[in-house]
Amino acid sequence: MNNVLGMPDFVTVFTSGKKQEFRADEMLSLDDISVKLLPDETGLKVQVTAMQTPVEYIRLRWLKKFPASARFLGDAWERSYGDLQWNSANASRLMPWYFLMNCGNVNGGYGVKVRASAMALWSVDEKGVTLWLDLRCGCKGVILNGRTLSAAEVVSREYSGISAFAAAQDFCKVMCSDPLLAPSPVYGGNNWYYAYGISSHEEILADSRYLASLCEGLENRPFMVIDDGWEIMHLKPGNSGPWNCGNSKYPDMKKLAGEMRQCGVRPGIWFRPLWNVAPEIPREWLMPERYHTGHQALDPSIPGVIELVKEDIRRICSWGYELIKHDFSTWDMFGIWGREMQPWPGGKAWGEPDWSFADRSRTSAEIVVDFYKAIREAAGDTLIIGCNTIGHLGAGLMQLSRTGDDTSGKAWDRTRKMGINTLAFRLCQHKAFFDVDADCVGVTGAIGWKWNRQWAELLAKSSTPLFASIKPGVLTDAENNDMKRFFAIASRQEIAAEPLDWLENTTPSLWRFDGEEQQFDWFEEAGTSPDFITL
Repeated sequence: MNNVLGMPDFVTVFTSGKKQEFRADEMLSLDDISVKLLPDETGLKVQVTAMQTPVEYIRLRWLKKFPASARFLGDAWERSYGDLQWNSANASRLMPWYFLMNCGNVNGGYGVKVRASAMALWSVDEKGVTLWLDLRCGCKGVILNGRTLSAAEVVSREYSGISAFAAAQDFCKVMCSDPLLAPSPVYGGNNWYYAYGISSHEEILADSRYLASLCEGLENRPFMVIDDGWEIMHLKPGNSGPWNCGNSKYPDMKKLAGEMRQCGVRPGIWFRPLWNVAPEIPREWLMPERYHTGHQALDPSIPGVIELVKEDIRRICSWGYELIKHDFSTWDMFGIWGREMQPWPGGKAWGEPDWSFADRSRTSAEIVVDFYKAIREAAGDTLIIGCNTIGHLGAGLMQLSRTGDDTSGKAWDRTRKMGINTLAFRLCQHKAFFDVDADCVGVTGAIGWKWNRQWAELLAKSSTPLFASIKPGVLTDAENNDMKRFFAIASRQEIAAEPLDWLENTTPSLWRFDGEEQQFDWFEEAGTSPDFITL
């Protein structure tokens, strides 16, 4: 059944220091603010019009009860942090963008369509379902100046006779009908998890030759991604622009791209678009300082900043890089990581720092979407991987998304926690929103091959991008042969994968690949070594 939620029972409008509750069949207006609810067979459009009154939130409430035994899965604001899992109903548990419901053979999906103009947050309690739409610009209400804002389109579906995972896959397609997908499977190497920023022109070429040897004979050639470390401001103040040249270890970025291609790989590169300390940057282009970090990045609501970012993208494309991984933009815009967004990207709902983007006529969500659109426009045919991006706002504007926090080349526990969790719980978004990139296999010798081999095999068989950071000389001949086999599988991405124990397990170990089950072993017999242990 389509649009199972239907019309809400209550609507609440919030402005600074004021709120007004309405029944959904009443005239929804407060001061110069009016709200329209436009239902159809597929969903419910929420429109907001206002003059000068700053609009902060719209709250929708449905008096819909779920069975007491139902379990729920929410998404995350940007990357996940090893924390996605199914749980029983909890009114205090706030779920960004959408949530899934499972109760025996009945499954449901409830969310908003991608690229909404509001940040959306759901909760479920014993009486019903609540959706908050955050219309603020930063932490201040948006000033629409008479504009009608299409805040969000609410969609909901219920399913029977299929698995929770199959229902999740279908519902992601309901939320996004226009994914932007790469023309061929993306896979290859990334030097971060063995080099950690210490690399050079010559070392990248050695990585490229090694990767090409592991992919010998494969028609679909691998990407070799140069991660953080090439930029001129790599050390002072750290991974910052200007992005117009490399540092002394990378004297000619265009020449390097050409030489990588001659090695038999496709060149890719990392950069941080909103962190630029070039002296010609006007001070008024900077975001306000937030959360006492002292950090001031570029403000993407300013047209000059957008033009600078597009210029950087076009330059990198002109050097010959066929894939661009852009990073840190959510942190640079909002000043906090996804795990700290309690409950909002702009800060806490009450008592947060008093900041906004320069352009208060657009919501934070609109500013983020416009930023991604600018990158997409400037990139042309070049592929885009968004890292530390808001996936629900980037769907349809980037071919790949790094959906979890960093894995590791040093600590298996971190790779297990971050990598397997995001792969299992966001795999339903794969090819529906974009290609889901659950991050790299970090091969330095610090992690036993028993563990990295399984992680590489799972990535390859999941038909998501397999990227590996392999320190030269670490793998044996037999281990190199393993990677050759996994890269060959990854170059095709033809296998249908499903985590079978994700309803009970945060790091699923039982998977189905093209109808055949496979059990993985993720845990050391001697015990785990959590993040707070450093060796």
